[in-house]
Amino acid sequence: MKKAKKLAVAALAGTLLVSSAATMIQTDMAEAEAKEKGNKKDPTNVIMLVMDGSSDNVSTLSRWYKGESLALDEILTGGARTYSAESAITDSAPAATALATGHKSNSGYVGVLPSSVTTPGAEQIKEEDAFKPVANVLEGAKQSGRATGIVSTSEIQHATPAGFSSHVTSRSNYDDIAEQQVYQGIDVVLGGGLNSLKETRKDGENLLEVLEEQNYELVTTREELLKTNADKIWGSFAPAALAYDFDREHTKAEEPTLADMTKKAIDTLNKDKDGFFLMVEGSKIDWAAHANDAVGMISDFLAFDDAVKEALEFAKKDKNTLVIAVTDHGNSGITMGNIATTGTYDTTPVSAYIDPLKEATMTVEGALSFLKEDKSNLEEVAALYGLKNLTDKERTALETSEKLAATMVKLLAERANIGYTTGGHTGDDVFLYAYGPNKPTGLVENTDLANIMAETMGFKLDQLTSSLYIDAKPALEKKGFKVTIDQSDSNNPVLVAQKGNTTYEMPENKNTVLSKTTGKDGKTEAKQHTVPYVTVYNDSSFYISEEALKYMK
Repeated sequence: MKKAKKLAVAALAGTLLVSSAATMIQTDMAEAEAKEKGNKKDPTNVIMLVMDGSSDNVSTLSRWYKGESLALDEILTGGARTYSAESAITDSAPAATALATGHKSNSGYVGVLPSSVTTPGAEQIKEEDAFKPVANVLEGAKQSGRATGIVSTSEIQHATPAGFSSHVTSRSNYDDIAEQQVYQGIDVVLGGGLNSLKETRKDGENLLEVLEEQNYELVTTREELLKTNADKIWGSFAPAALAYDFDREHTKAEEPTLADMTKKAIDTLNKDKDGFFLMVEGSKIDWAAHANDAVGMISDFLAFDDAVKEALEFAKKDKNTLVIAVTDHGNSGITMGNIATTGTYDTTPVSAYIDPLKEATMTVEGALSFLKEDKSNLEEVAALYGLKNLTDKERTALETSEKLAATMVKLLAERANIGYTTGGHTGDDVFLYAYGPNKPTGLVENTDLANIMAETMGFKLDQLTSSLYIDAKPALEKKGFKVTIDQSDSNNPVLVAQKGNTTYEMPENKNTVLSKTTGKDGKTEAKQHTVPYVTVYNDSSFYISEEALKYMK
């Protein structure tokens, strides 16, 4: 009997190996065929997809939950290291900075160099370079003539999309992030964060008016998004973050899916004959992981996988598009198996993990949105999250809970034999997925991915930084200017450079230079000039582009 069982297991293993090998061969053949058949276009497109806060165990659980292979499975090429300049466990801001700029940074820093480097092996920086803005791949794509886009299910000002579109010393500075994004001239921006364009701003700016002046079509619903044929689209589908995909049909049916936004972005950007760069983030896998909500993690991971499918379908037809998908960091330490399966892990069937999760029809966030103030419908709400037929112990735990969401996810995790080690990020290496020309393979640093994307699009990030982010004061003083910073409005600092009868003013976060020249008659002539890239102020120094510097004579 034991011999027969061993033979059966060996046969199954052989079948799985053959199946896996066949999938790899099919993928390699498809890529080789694309390379041979395609009339190579120049330049290459790049689509970067980030599944924020996911991990290898989330992909495993999601595959079991779905009951079939993922779109991601056929393009697994290696792994990525995720540590920051100061920690083995990174925050999303330095993680995005690494992926977008090729530089490790510190917690909370977006698109700027670190002020402290303590992680073994991380690149040291000069003291004077702390907080210096560094160019990202989106800016490089724009300089190369490509169309650009960012897509996210969180606020578009959140850490990951911010890392590909802005430069601030604090990820919580949504005012500056939003303003830089608006003035960066990105062609397609889709996600949440409508309030940061006007309602919650401290600087009095109405960025909705600016978008209108810049000829964006502003869309706020799925229907409007699918209907528009505009070349410049700004989609703000929620005041802050979008709903979890699992809840959307019940709570926010007017919002688009991540796949909807990805397809529309690709279709729109692909109109540009010079190619495009697109960053797509599945944001709320991370949020669900912080909450230890397996249902939220799995459902938003599967929604992300649908977006990957859209990217791959395009890339396979286009034959000249690099697709990269990766997690910026792990979160929660989720496991199939917990303390309860210590003695039974090798005989516990898949159904014991998956069936309890499938009882849920909403995430914990979605379910609790239906809770009445007096909690009279508590059992009905618990049932929405899969907690049906409560035991007396479970009912008591819910009725006496001071943190209902935490109690609900704990109870469902116990039913589904799911374990967690933390409510925060984790330091694990993560799977790397890629398809197309110049695809990365093996175990790489997260910073390598930025440089690979830049190389694929034909530029070098360090050279780009040298031309986009010049320390304004010494550079202008070298040209004979007297340089000051006008902080009379603390929310809108302005770089002021004066020489002779001409004064130049450059407000932070904008791509404009205002010149004021006083003639012999005492009259002042003012002209506003637009430059391609934004002026960045890191709370101590202003940084301007080479083009702005040349304009100021």
